[in-house]
Amino acid sequence: MFKKIFKNKKEDKKEESKSSARYYDLKVSKINRETKDAITIYFENPESGLPDYKSGQFLTLVVPVGGSELRRSYSLCTTPYADKEMAVTVKRIKDGVVSNHLNDSLKEGDTLKVMEPMGVFTTNFSTNSYRHLILIGGGSGITPLISILRSALLKEPNTLVSLIYANRDIDSIIFRNYLNELENDYGDRLCIKHILDQPTEDWDGHSGMLTPEKLKSIIAELPSRDDEFTEFFLCGPTGMMEIVRDTLEDMKIDKKNIHRESFVSKSSNPLNNATQEQQSDLGREAREVTIILDGEEHQFQVESEETILEAGLDRDIDMPFSCQSGLCTACRGKLVSGKVEMDESEGLSEKEINDGYVLCCVGHPMTDDVKIEIG
Repeated sequence: MFKKIFKNKKEDKKEESKSSARYYDLKVSKINRETKDAITIYFENPESGLPDYKSGQFLTLVVPVGGSELRRSYSLCTTPYADKEMAVTVKRIKDGVVSNHLNDSLKEGDTLKVMEPMGVFTTNFSTNSYRHLILIGGGSGITPLISILRSALLKEPNTLVSLIYANRDIDSIIFRNYLNELENDYGDRLCIKHILDQPTEDWDGHSGMLTPEKLKSIIAELPSRDDEFTEFFLCGPTGMMEIVRDTLEDMKIDKKNIHRESFVSKSSNPLNNATQEQQSDLGREAREVTIILDGEEHQFQVESEETILEAGLDRDIDMPFSCQSGLCTACRGKLVSGKVEMDESEGLSEKEINDGYVLCCVGHPMTDDVKIEIG
């Protein structure tokens, strides 16, 4: 566990690792089998030291599969306040090329190229904090939540932590034994509520799908602290997170106290699979775009069915990227002029959007004067 303790040539080019400045070659020191479908990968601390990270952030792994380098982002499940190694948890998904490869083929002693930690699904920890953190997750969404949970317990002696964790069945609960240990160790400061969709006959916890009524009932069972001192962190499947978000809004929870991390694959967005004719109906057409990168301007055409990132990479422009799903913000840039439409804006805060930031991996130029400054 932890101390005791988340093709064709064109396609290949999109997946390539292009910038060595922000990457680390890390040796796999240990692999733990958490469930039949999930492993935790620990990375050895090299002599040069591991990169700094915050609880709740993620790593992007560059994984060689079938002659290509494929990138996938996985949340860190360790805490920088206690763990000497970094670790990510990878859950197998149906037809997932990388998740299945890692679960089936990765070995201790292997080396992986790893992008520096990223992500804004985190919080600052202080020994003076007096708050209640309510963490709500489903499936592999526990990965960043357990990092935040442990950090809060370690760094904030006056903070209460509650975890509401939904899974298919008892064998699907990632970190099940360790969560039990933590609950025993921290007593009144940690409260865990499990929900199983397919419980066994002797299960005495919550069961069934997580509905708004059930969520409200479970929250009512948690230790209470004034609303101004209560923060919610959500991570899990999109459908479940939408139910949770809508329920919290119905409960009049201030939006600034709701933090959300999502796992969305690019292919799950129907806009990404639209035909050229359908893209045209959306008002998208081939347009010239200017990218300012490291002080140098690059001009290129973006076709109606392409994203700005895809078009740039196809022209060998060294644009930063990671998840390609609009979540990690590695490709974030400041819109200097023009209009850009994004398929997904979940990775940006409301302030970032208001300040004019866009994500190139899900961005499409809607005018002929689009200019974006990256970095």
